[in-house]
Amino acid sequence: MRTVKPLLCVSKHLAPLRWLSKPRNCSNAARASSGEKKTGVSDSFRRQVASGPRFQDFIKSPPVTLAVNCEHTDEHYLSEDLGLLGDARKVYFETYGCQMNVNDTEIAWSILQKKGYQRTADLKQADVVLLVTCSIREKAEQTIWNRLQQLTAMKKKRLKTNSPVKIGILGCMAERLKTELLEREKLVDVLAGPDAYRDLPRLLAAATAGGQQASNVLLSLEETYADIMPVQHASQGRSAFVSIMRGCDNMCSYCIVPFTRGRERSRPVSSILEEVRMLSEQGVKEVTLLGQNVNSYRDTSEVQFCGSERTKLSRGFSTIYRAKQGGLRFSDLLDLVSRIDPDMRIRFTSPHPKDFPDEVLQLIAERQNVCKQIHLPAQSGSNQVLKAMRRGYTREAYLDLVDNIKQIIPDVSLSSDFISGFCGETDDDHQQTLSLIREVGFNVGFLFAYSMRKKTHAFHRLQDDVAPQVKQRRLEECISVFREEAERVNAAVVGSTQLVLVEGESKRSAEDLCGRTDGNMKVIFPKEDVAVQASASNTAPIRGGGYVLVKILSAGSQSLRGRALSHSSLISTPTPSCDGYK
Repeated sequence: MRTVKPLLCVSKHLAPLRWLSKPRNCSNAARASSGEKKTGVSDSFRRQVASGPRFQDFIKSPPVTLAVNCEHTDEHYLSEDLGLLGDARKVYFETYGCQMNVNDTEIAWSILQKKGYQRTADLKQADVVLLVTCSIREKAEQTIWNRLQQLTAMKKKRLKTNSPVKIGILGCMAERLKTELLEREKLVDVLAGPDAYRDLPRLLAAATAGGQQASNVLLSLEETYADIMPVQHASQGRSAFVSIMRGCDNMCSYCIVPFTRGRERSRPVSSILEEVRMLSEQGVKEVTLLGQNVNSYRDTSEVQFCGSERTKLSRGFSTIYRAKQGGLRFSDLLDLVSRIDPDMRIRFTSPHPKDFPDEVLQLIAERQNVCKQIHLPAQSGSNQVLKAMRRGYTREAYLDLVDNIKQIIPDVSLSSDFISGFCGETDDDHQQTLSLIREVGFNVGFLFAYSMRKKTHAFHRLQDDVAPQVKQRRLEECISVFREEAERVNAAVVGSTQLVLVEGESKRSAEDLCGRTDGNMKVIFPKEDVAVQASASNTAPIRGGGYVLVKILSAGSQSLRGRALSHSSLISTPTPSCDGYK
């Protein structure tokens, strides 16, 4: 059956999207033959309607998306070729928020690059400025609003010099605030939601050719960009992010992600493995697998391959949605990815505590190149708050999981997320969160004051009843305790030798280098030549993208300091690949 996508209106008045319905034959001849009685409509108007576009004009090649100017003049309709040409226009990206947005930037750039656009790191040279945005907190959105004011001022100056620039908003903020972005002082030319990056060339063409605003923020149940290889823009290609899934089904009461990125869907395993192999061939030494709920990955397109038939949650965990059946699970994918290059580190983020079966933990413990570092978002230490957040676990279940992780992976490093001042949080709830932080002992933390977001369950059902000053005080207390515990945990590695992946020069001193341990802790050490191997007498300089053994001499809450001993590499025992994915 032929599928017809909705029309995309780019008029100044931004008429709403409408689905195509049954065509009407508006010709005078048709009306006359049917014996229809004429009304007060003039013949002139009837001739205009008869000469306008008909149903067939919109379905040249199914499926099709047309950018339409609502003034109904033929010259404002975009041809199929117009949206394919970048004409060497220069694009400048600014990326805000999480690692998923970094990956989205690489996807968007891959699409535009193939259409003839060029990328520039100089804002003054840009013909197109695209902001990849975040909506997770109010502060993140306010940063974008402030930036738009600055860019609009630049845009007005450029118009005076006859060098116009187009401004586009991509990502979560485009999805959540489309109306405000398009109408508020006319700041934006192009909007593209997280599932609409394929449409960027056409949207930019519409904005450039017609001088109109263009928008596509439709969410998809299928889009994973599996066939698009992101153009990696990491510094010297030492590390890269690989998206394995998009969207989220958890529906935590505070979270906007399901409403800005849509339902959860996993990328096919073959596409992921192809990208990781490509990165390995390019010399990338660390890959981070990305997803909003990365460890709930399940590729049901491969139901006969290595997959278990049923998802089993850890004891004490629950979900509000139906568990997926069949297919390739996260443990299977992690196994396959880790086999591609024994000298490439594998990380993953962001997981949910409910999706840590023993198979995943045992694989992390056994596989040399899968980092012994787990991000375990807690959000709160209070059962009352966790229930209001709809997290699907209790404090006791979370601590049981931590004990199990530490038993299977004794040298594991743990990081977490916490929200201070959620709806209904009391001082006692806050104290329980502080005690959880002390009891677990995290290396790294991401802590924020609660920010109410529209569309979420909390917005509709709960009261944001914790005063801002109380939220801030509790946040500061959480940060203080977190740093105390992190410093204590990090002090335990002083005197040990850690394998460090070198990132480059330290930001604070050109005389020092920095890198990260397997546990994702930053290490600072002097820039000097070291032994090629531990037992070798000849030396060589340390360069970014290489591994070195570093003796840890001191520790703080956020970084370690040491001295490099020798060059090194990861060591792993080869294991056979599953059939069909060699």
